Parts: sequence; C-alpha cells; structure tokens
Amino acid sequence: MAEEQRPWQRPSVAAASQAADEPAPAASEAQARPKPSPAQHCLAAPRRDLDASDTIDTLNKPAPTPSLPSPGSRPGGRPRRVRKGLRRMAAAGLFAAAVCLPAGAQPQAPQDGVRVGNPSSLAKLVPAEQLERVAGEQYSQMMRAAAAKGALLPPEHPQVQRARRIARAIIEQAGRFNARAGQWRWEVNVLADGQINAFCMPGGKIGVYTGILDKLKLTDDELAMVMGHEVAHALREHARERAAKGSLTEMGAGLVTSLLGMGDLGRMAVGAGAQLLTLSFSRDNETDADLVGLDLAARAGFDPRAAVRVWEKMSAAAKGAPPQWLSTHPASTSRINEIRRHLGETLPLYARARGTPVASLPPYTSNWGDPIP
Repeated sequence: MAEEQRPWQRPSVAAASQAADEPAPAASEAQARPKPSPAQHCLAAPRRDLDASDTIDTLNKPAPTPSLPSPGSRPGGRPRRVRKGLRRMAAAGLFAAAVCLPAGAQPQAPQDGVRVGNPSSLAKLVPAEQLERVAGEQYSQMMRAAAAKGALLPPEHPQVQRARRIARAIIEQAGRFNARAGQWRWEVNVLADGQINAFCMPGGKIGVYTGILDKLKLTDDELAMVMGHEVAHALREHARERAAKGSLTEMGAGLVTSLLGMGDLGRMAVGAGAQLLTLSFSRDNETDADLVGLDLAARAGFDPRAAVRVWEKMSAAAKGAPPQWLSTHPASTSRINEIRRHLGETLPLYARARGTPVASLPPYTSNWGDPIP
C-alpha cells in the first residue's frame, strides 16, 4: 500500500498543470512550428504565455504590504533595471511599428497641395463664436439694407446660382483647413453694386459684387479663385488675428496682461473688429489666403492658373481708377510670381479632380490675354 502523501508533499496545481500541458520532445520543434510571415512577424507583439497560476484567484489576491524601496529604485516606482528594460521594450516596439508595416500597407503619403503653417496663435485670444456672431449680425444687416434698395439679387438670378454653385464646390474642401467650417451656416449672395469687390466674413458669410463679375468678365475658374481667396481668409481666421492684434496695439500688451482677463480681452477684440468688412489684412495674411485659395479651388475642380489671369485683369483695371478690392488686395508682379511658383503644388490637385494626368491638361484659356500653359 502506497504511503499517503502529506499536504506539503503533494505537487501544486500550477506544477501539475504545467507538467500535464508540457508537450513531448519533438525531433525538431522549429520544423514542426510554421514559420510566421513577415506581416505576422511585424504585427506580433512580445507577450508572456499564461500559466496555470494566472487565475482569477491570483488576480483577486490582496495587494502585498508595501515594503521599503530596494537599492536602485525610487519610492513608489519600479527598480531601475526594470524601468530601463521597459524603456528598451517601448523603444523597440515603436521602432518596429515605424519600419515593419503589414503586407499591403504603405507609409502615409506626405500632405499634398500647398504647405502653410498653423494660423496665428493670437487668433485664440478672440472667441471664435463671438466674432462669428458679430459677423452674422453685420451680414444680415447688410443684406437687409441691400434688399431695401433693390440691390440684392434674387436666388433665381443666374449670377446668384453661379456663385452658389462655385461656392458649394469650394466649401466641400473647407474642412481641410478649418475643422469648425462644417458647423458654419454658410451664405452666398450677390449684390448689385459696381465695386470690384468680394468678401467672406467669419462664419462663412460670402458676398460678391456684380462689379467684379461684369467689369473683369470673370470666367468660372477666375471667380473660383476670387471666392477661394476670400473663403481662405475666413478659414484661416485672419479676422480673429487682426482683431486681437488691434486690441493689443491699442491697449498695450503689458497693460492688457496685467489688467484684463482673457474674457475681457476677447470682448474688447470683438469690439475692435466690429466693422469686419473694413479690416485690412497683412501681407502675410494675403499670401496665406492666395495659397490656401489656390488649393481649395483646385481641389474643387477649378484651374489654379486662372488666379494669374485674375491678377492680370485686376492690374489692367487699376490703370484707370484703382478698384476697391485693390485697396486691400494689392496686385503686383511679385504676387503673380508667387502664385506661379505654387502651381506645381496645385495643378496636380486640379488634374486629379478632373480625372486626367497633369501632362494632359490643356493650357488655361480665358476671355482675355494669351493662354497660360
């Protein structure tokens, strides 16, 4: 009769399970196990196989009584060797994720189109909602006044339908440069006024004057360049920036910092920018709007080379009496050259929208001047 084993002589549950689960020696374990594919190898993360001791009971055990930190560790932290090991594992995992992509995956392509930096941080000093509310109120007042004078073209007018069709295509691309644009209540109207002018107020309030349509005889591509430029001012929040700068200039940055809170500064900035249509943008703002406008219009399917023709027409119109638009949008050879320099970034967007290779694009032909290759 076998001698009865004492409780401390019996094998533990973990040891018994481990012995039962341990496979018999094979002739060649490497040959028996299928070799992982490169994709599986890249995706596989280092792990520890669970054993029989990893049970719910183990997880539910009370935490051990805290002990004094061992040499080479910090209070409340892991031993230094463990921390170094974890850092090495994390670095190795990040490196593997960067260079070891699954089969069929490609690194994310660089951003196409124009490269512009982030909008000025000064714009954050002015609450966007407040400025957009002021813009909406001013726009509504302007449209009511125009309607009272019979200067607001009706929705069924061909020029209104044309402007709204072009605007819709551009607005579809707006989220790329301002995520909040999807929340704006966009409006597009055409005013019967001889000014060579157009605008887009904060919050997407667009106005086009018949003067710029009739006197410059803009094609659809050229009108898209004008509207894209104005929409870019709103998307890049140049009015917020100018309002904040105006407030800081009037009061002095030191005085504002010491006496006013952020909310006070925002309210003051909104007051300073109360007449949003009269705000003049900086040269950097204008260049920024030129490039973003090119990008928006090209993605919407309009030829960016038309921007060159717009400024050529504008310069020609300025030889008599300078148009109102030129008072805030100076046309110059350097500006046209800057636009030409970025055609290499925007023509591929236009070609993609048209579904044709760049090399197959015909020269841009307007109703004025020579074709632009």
